[in-house]
Amino acid sequence: MFPNTRLIDLSVPLENEAVSEPLPGTIHYVEHQSEGRAQMEQFFGVTPDDLVWSDGEGWAIEEVRMITHTGTHVDAPYHYGRTSGGQPAKKIDEVPLEWCFAPGVVMDVRHVEAGSEITVDHLREILDRIEYSLKPGDIILLQTGADKRIDSKDYFRQPGLGRDGVLWLVEHGIKVIGIDAYTLDRPFADMAGDFKRTGDGRHIWPAHFAGLTSEYCQIEKLANLDQIPRPHGFMVSCLPIKIKAASAAWCRAVAIVPE
Repeated sequence: MFPNTRLIDLSVPLENEAVSEPLPGTIHYVEHQSEGRAQMEQFFGVTPDDLVWSDGEGWAIEEVRMITHTGTHVDAPYHYGRTSGGQPAKKIDEVPLEWCFAPGVVMDVRHVEAGSEITVDHLREILDRIEYSLKPGDIILLQTGADKRIDSKDYFRQPGLGRDGVLWLVEHGIKVIGIDAYTLDRPFADMAGDFKRTGDGRHIWPAHFAGLTSEYCQIEKLANLDQIPRPHGFMVSCLPIKIKAASAAWCRAVAIVPE
């Protein structure tokens, strides 16, 4: 279907008690030689000697307990609030698949200081530099470089979009905005610090809450954007797991790049 193309994995794995998660989840591994074998004994009424094909070993299964906002995931408009643009906000199983399989545009914001806002001026300058005009339906991928620090507490030091940046992109027909960092907004600590300093609640979650005004989705915790060889001229697939009435779902984000 896609001759002469290369697939680039843009995802990070779901991981047991990951340091890159403020609300870390757990994965219980059921292994072949212990619980897996015991489960098969119970289900089929056999002994290990009866498991002749596997030399007495059972299956492997994993039990995952973590929020849908763990690992590489897509946020639905419902994550930001009950309504978007005055209409009921879409939940993850209502997000159009077309939004999640579309041309990609990498916007390199590694020059923006951690804790700072990625402004509309930044976005305009990048588009001028890569000689590209946004098209409705493009998937925007913000490259902060934070993914290179994912196993460190420094992972949470990143720039982020604000309300103006999100609404400017959405006004250009963008439905999905991704970032290779923990959150599309600035870090929690920076937003909280600005609120404590000013008492102005508009500092809290402005990029996410922009979705109350205009409908859009996010991909958070992307990775490997530096492996995409060009800033545009490739496709992105970020199809989310279909979880009924959820605010987000895990996805295996992939860039499909013509050779």
